[in-house]
Amino acid sequence: MSIYTDILKHYWGYTSFRPLQEEIIKSVADEGRDTLGLLPTGGGKSIIFQVPALSKEGVCIVVTPLIALMKDQVENLRRRNINAVAVYSGLTYHEIQAAFDSCTFGGTKFLYLSPERLSTELFLERLKTLKVSMLAIDEAHCISQWGYDFRPSYLKIADVRRLLPGVPVLALTATATPQVADDIQEKLLFKEKNLFKKSFARSNLIYIVRKVEDKENYLMRIVNNQPGTGVVYVRNRKKTRETSDFLKSKGVSADYFHAGLTQAYKDFRQQQWKDGKTRIICATNAFGMGIDKSDVRFVAHMDIPDSLEAYFQEAGRGGRDEKTAYAVLMYNDRDISNLRRNLTTSFPPKEYIKQVYNMLGNYYQIPIGSAKGRTFEFKIGHFVEQYNLNILQCMSALKILQRNGYIETTDEVFVSSRIMFLISREELYKYQVANRQTDAFIKLLLRSYTGLFSNYADIDEDMLAKYAQCSRDTVVEVLKKMSQQKIISYIPQKRTPFLVFSEERLDDKSVIISPESYDMLKEHYSERVNAVIKYCINDQTCRSRQLTSYFGESSDKDCGCCDVCRSKRDRYEFSEEFDAIFDNIFHFVKDTPRTLSEITSNCTYDLDHTTQVLRKMVDDGVVAINEEGEYFTEVQKME
Repeated sequence: MSIYTDILKHYWGYTSFRPLQEEIIKSVADEGRDTLGLLPTGGGKSIIFQVPALSKEGVCIVVTPLIALMKDQVENLRRRNINAVAVYSGLTYHEIQAAFDSCTFGGTKFLYLSPERLSTELFLERLKTLKVSMLAIDEAHCISQWGYDFRPSYLKIADVRRLLPGVPVLALTATATPQVADDIQEKLLFKEKNLFKKSFARSNLIYIVRKVEDKENYLMRIVNNQPGTGVVYVRNRKKTRETSDFLKSKGVSADYFHAGLTQAYKDFRQQQWKDGKTRIICATNAFGMGIDKSDVRFVAHMDIPDSLEAYFQEAGRGGRDEKTAYAVLMYNDRDISNLRRNLTTSFPPKEYIKQVYNMLGNYYQIPIGSAKGRTFEFKIGHFVEQYNLNILQCMSALKILQRNGYIETTDEVFVSSRIMFLISREELYKYQVANRQTDAFIKLLLRSYTGLFSNYADIDEDMLAKYAQCSRDTVVEVLKKMSQQKIISYIPQKRTPFLVFSEERLDDKSVIISPESYDMLKEHYSERVNAVIKYCINDQTCRSRQLTSYFGESSDKDCGCCDVCRSKRDRYEFSEEFDAIFDNIFHFVKDTPRTLSEITSNCTYDLDHTTQVLRKMVDDGVVAINEEGEYFTEVQKME
């Protein structure tokens, strides 16, 4: 048993790795090679960097753009008694310093960073004090301008690499075309190309595409015909609730999920679904990251996604237990028209983009030439209302400004209340003696949370109020008073996205929208949209082959299960070739039982077609199989 298997068993309880996991681990850990792992959804990507990092001295830096997933992974590691911290926009200076201190002096093994933090002076200065074992890049497709979720801040990883000579890079992603895979390795300064790729083919996942007008009625057919847990993806937040209400009105256990819910609601609904108490979750694309539920029997899309990358990742959340699952995509002509119309919304005029940039500066009252690296809370609803903007166009403008490196936006997150003591234990004791009225409350804090003198700890005011037998408002007032007295640092909970000015504010004439970030990406976006539309309307090529071909895999073997293959099979039964093979097999086995190899050797037609016809003959009772595995006709049986 290898050291990696020992670590896997000790911390995760597994006795063996999934396919390709150990090979990737050995490439980066034993051989020290820069490595790109391309594993479709459910391939266990986080374990691939967590296991080798635990086998080495020092801290593993993990770059990921998903703050919610980052926090989730940190919590999961801590539950396994593995020290991990996360640094992202929205944390205070003291919190960030405490996180870095724990990496330098506290034996922390994992430092999770959002990409916009990579270029901050604070990080670059503290990086000099860290012993880094590995640099792990999650969602690595974000570094490629040809990827479906390009983030300019990922390009700064190359600068960090130059400060860490000899430290290997492990890049991981679930979806990447060959062009994107090559671009990832180039942008991350790989010494040599080194790609580990798991096949995109999912033999247990049956792809179905249906052109329907009454989608709710068709959804009920899926729900009624396919037992088990399901996910229904829709395009917007409003529709998640509407679809959930519709299912519940039909007696189906359902709930909804989107990014606008509070973290408590998200956690509760997600857990209810994972535990099987809710059968179907209706969600936007905000649902699914980091969720490993193995027994999802169907994933239905009621709206067309913007790209096959997104569709493949979402559909791939079905059937992770390797049992049969269905991925059903519904569309109609209006959907295709809307998808094409989105091209205009996603790439508004360049002058409009510059106007949005100027409005941001005015919104935060930022003088020209300042604010580089500053972080602001960003409530887009208030912003678009103040300037009377279309929210979808505005969001597209912000993405283009981000691609050009002017700003960085983060996903909406809920940040719990946090506290940390600012004085020593001895000074605290003196404070308690002098302030008897808060002594019991301080003792409650010390009993309830650990590490308060060195790190910020997430706290729950409601729980403290329950144990202190007082109101939540009273707890908040005590915490605020202690904070004013510099006894603690108290940061109340909040839920908001953030916006970072990557460069100092420029005047309108100096804002340049590059052709690479606009014209070329607009063309590439159009190609991705057309690929989705082609997937919907192409009813001649096996669905699985269409998808794997898009991701650079060539195969001449149909899956035999998707709607296209089923339709072909049904049509094939009425073809002249089918009749010819049928007659050949029937006459060959009529007088003498024959083995499968004898039948296929005797038949001059395609092997797959021959076995397909033979299977149909068995299903229809024309041919049977004896105990020796030989095929014979029912005529022989009667004789």
